[in-house]
Amino acid sequence: MSQLVTNRIKAHATRLRLPHLAASVDQLIARANADKMGYLDFLDLLLEEEHGVRDGRRFRAALRLSKLPHHKGIEEFDFSFQPNLDPRKIKDLAALSFVEAKANAAFLGPPGVGKTMLAVGLAVAACKAGFSIYFTTLDDMVRQLKEADAIGRLAAKLKTYTRPNVLVLDEVSCAPRGAEESRGRRSPPPVIAVTG
Repeated sequence: MSQLVTNRIKAHATRLRLPHLAASVDQLIARANADKMGYLDFLDLLLEEEHGVRDGRRFRAALRLSKLPHHKGIEEFDFSFQPNLDPRKIKDLAALSFVEAKANAAFLGPPGVGKTMLAVGLAVAACKAGFSIYFTTLDDMVRQLKEADAIGRLAAKLKTYTRPNVLVLDEVSCAPRGAEESRGRRSPPPVIAVTG
């Protein structure tokens, strides 16, 4: 391919806001020549590369906005740490059918058994699949909503928790309660709540 055509492709890619294509067209052309790609395969390569870069940026931005405490996926969970936990059930949850059904998933257990890590792992899987996510603790959510209500902004603040496809609500059983509230009541478990 002539340098004139290559320069024209770079200029078109820049105007069309395809920055990865504009920056890497020379390497992609070399790869296509080395692999003796046909026109359709070359076009597919160009579009696949650009899409991959954009999807990676979207994923990183979504993780930043999610407020997750870490970004470890389900595949990083050590199931030998919890031998009573059935890895197949967790992998079924990671297929995200509960998100599409707008259902809830709850993890029960004492502190320190990996409930938060599993919830975050599911949230990372949901983010990879293109769902929006938000992480908070029950205590922080209640405090934020009370503050918003006090200044007349409750409806706007509720959107923070209802707008994402997946809301990860952590430390539900650790929420502070008054003596009369906690007497004789069992605390609810940490949950992954899916909002519509």
